[in-house]
Amino acid sequence: MHSEPVLVTGATGYVGGRLVPVLLEAGHTIRVMGRSRAKLEARPWSRHPHVELAEADVLDADSVRKAADGCWAAFYLVHSMSASHKDFAEADRKAARNMVEACSAAGMERVIYLGGLGEDSPDLSEHLRSRTEVAEILEAGPVPVTFLRAAVILGSGGASFEMLRYLSERLPVMTTPTWVRTPCQPIAIRNVLRYLKGCLENDKTMGKRFDIGGPDILTYEDLIQLYAEEAGLARRIIIPVKVLSPHLSSWWVHLVTPVPSSIARPLIEGLKNPVVCKENRIRDLVPQDLISCRQAIRYALEQVRSQCVESCWSDAGALQVPEWTQCGDAGYAGGTVYECGYRAVIEASCGEVWDRIKIIGGRTGWYFANVLWEVRGALDRWVGGIGLRRGRRDPRELMIGDALDFWRVMEVEAPHRLTLLAEMRLPGEAVMEFHLYPVEEDQTELQLLSRFSPKGLWGMAYWYALYPLHQWIYAGMLRRLARSVGKPISEGPDRFAPRRSYVCRINPKRDS
Repeated sequence: MHSEPVLVTGATGYVGGRLVPVLLEAGHTIRVMGRSRAKLEARPWSRHPHVELAEADVLDADSVRKAADGCWAAFYLVHSMSASHKDFAEADRKAARNMVEACSAAGMERVIYLGGLGEDSPDLSEHLRSRTEVAEILEAGPVPVTFLRAAVILGSGGASFEMLRYLSERLPVMTTPTWVRTPCQPIAIRNVLRYLKGCLENDKTMGKRFDIGGPDILTYEDLIQLYAEEAGLARRIIIPVKVLSPHLSSWWVHLVTPVPSSIARPLIEGLKNPVVCKENRIRDLVPQDLISCRQAIRYALEQVRSQCVESCWSDAGALQVPEWTQCGDAGYAGGTVYECGYRAVIEASCGEVWDRIKIIGGRTGWYFANVLWEVRGALDRWVGGIGLRRGRRDPRELMIGDALDFWRVMEVEAPHRLTLLAEMRLPGEAVMEFHLYPVEEDQTELQLLSRFSPKGLWGMAYWYALYPLHQWIYAGMLRRLARSVGKPISEGPDRFAPRRSYVCRINPKRDS
């Protein structure tokens, strides 16, 4: 066992977030790398004695070089999924080149990269072609690269599984593109993690490419029917048609599932290509029991039902903190910021009130006018936004960077503060803040504050048009929150002017 750390890039993503504890359990020292140190610090494994935190962006060569310094090996688990960005392939190329330089400068022994299956052909999707191109750039460097090629990865919280789950549950009858009958060889996330760990520990895998897949070769139609059986649903009626393009299909997935079209489209485009393992050499080098698709779906459903999802597709991505939330700015700096604040004093301790704040959203809802929240989410979905369907990763706990319906958790300080960043489609940028202050031993002042930085006249019109509604909703939320705690309100709800020292406590440089 090496004394030097292993670098895990994309440590707050779906695969990386699950790989770290697997490596720690095996006794490895890990240096986790992500764009937001705050997100890294919020992970359960961040305070493990064998974990080092490194804030770095793969598009910033200097930061990657610093993160890689002193590491003996690296996992490269970073890629662009968004088809909405025309330059995603170029971004992937730049990131891969930066990784090559960093690993070379650090004198690493090996790099392990997880990419996608798919034979090079004119029909290969742009997403899968980019994944292969990244592998070629990494392999051109001086450090030996192990390239694992996987098809659909099945596991709770994964984008592919969530797309499968919601389509199967919500559509007893569905028209689909003809790719629904294209063969694929899915693999369970458990097996992916064991292959990744095994390649780190087996020198015979260095510098080689391996196809990794489960024991079953199925079509996506088969997966839908398997899911229906495991979920206790009636057999789904599937009608393949030739007229549905990947664009139309991804938009339909966007409307029906929590997976946005920007992520659904590259997944769907990849499904049009047969993705079946051409060789199985990895099974001899890293032996393990391969989980069938039925078992993988069953395990994933158990995790969802028990609400124990370790990581989710929505975890990935940078935490973009607006600069206007920075302390010390003059009121006119960076444009006008509108605010709407309500407060109430509740006859309960901060801990009692916090227990209700921390479970907000998801299945709990927003305590007041939930129908209006759902209507807002539906409207957002129709205009291409993410809507409310992302829900929560965990029903009881929140971490910085967690998706929360159409918000992103920007700051958590239990039991005193929760700050949410809006990710719905808006003519501006918005945050919503909950502040809890102890008044007496069993009294808490709960403040609910929304702040909005408009973009142009449309943003100003949006704020003023909804301002009366916001006042009604926020006052109602405070009353219902107090009711859910089971304690009365002794003061309020009433308007308040925020005290700047309480509001501006976010350092944007930390998450940039």
